[in-house]
Amino acid sequence: MRLSLDPHRGDSQPVGGRGRRAPVTEAPAPERDHVMAASETVTLVLGEGSPLPESAADVEDLVRLLRGHVAQLGARTAPGVPALLRAQRLCSDSVPEGYMPSRVYLVRLAEATQELMAHVERGGPGPISVEGGRRWCKPTVNMLRGAVFALALACLVFAASVPRT
Repeated sequence: MRLSLDPHRGDSQPVGGRGRRAPVTEAPAPERDHVMAASETVTLVLGEGSPLPESAADVEDLVRLLRGHVAQLGARTAPGVPALLRAQRLCSDSVPEGYMPSRVYLVRLAEATQELMAHVERGGPGPISVEGGRRWCKPTVNMLRGAVFALALACLVFAASVPRT
């Protein structure tokens, strides 16, 4: 007696009819965001608590990862962008020999990748228009502190100029 290897339902009927497999209808896994993946690799190199790679193989692995991120992010960037050109120039260089030169090259490549990530996140040079309107720039902390100080000073001057009764 020969047993069929086709998948069966509980009632011994083959799935998909006529002994064929049912078509796969699962949606493919969502593609991982290139900017997030590049950010994780850059953090491995430039992170505050991240140690320098110990061996030359570790440096080669990180350089390979960063070069792949530059290629992926470069596909999402217009050609001729200075951040892309700098990153591509560094990617085309070979990893220097020696402990310190190779680590310096790795850090420079990570910084170039970080600059390219920032360009891709911004969406290119200039402000991003939202339905024909202008997008406001996010104020820095020092600008907010200055505005609060100016408001407090104005309130103090106003309170001092009010006559006492």
